[in-house]
Amino acid sequence: MNQRARIAMSEDEVAALLRDSRKLQLATINPDGTPHLVTMFYGLSDGRLTFWTYHKAQKTRNIERDPRVTCLIETGEDYFELRGALVYGKAQLIADPPGVLAVGMEVAKRMTGLDDAEQLRGYVEHTGRKRVAFVVEPTRVVSWDHRKLA
Repeated sequence: MNQRARIAMSEDEVAALLRDSRKLQLATINPDGTPHLVTMFYGLSDGRLTFWTYHKAQKTRNIERDPRVTCLIETGEDYFELRGALVYGKAQLIADPPGVLAVGMEVAKRMTGLDDAEQLRGYVEHTGRKRVAFVVEPTRVVSWDHRKLA
């Protein structure tokens, strides 16, 4: 078995990483073809990554033009602690207010670390008026867990 195969995570391990993490690096494609990379808090919907952002944000414009995205979720400080997953996919727009609110509530929950973010509903509803949400339909997942090297 090659080293790449040795450190790949199972689907359950990737799901646990996504469940337990809070932030991702989101890459979209700028009009000139260069990557646009930002850190985002995210949510999960049926195991798929979700995020929200402003209607006029660069990432929104990029996704409207080309829905391909790459999301990096990673953790660990030392080499033998590094774990991560690259989720390649297509971002699908969620524009209806209830859908945007649902994503916003999940993001707020992760941002704050609260088990129940209901107390933030007013804030999420208010800021949600200027936002859209996206769900990432994965096309490919690449993962690694350097703890498996020990």
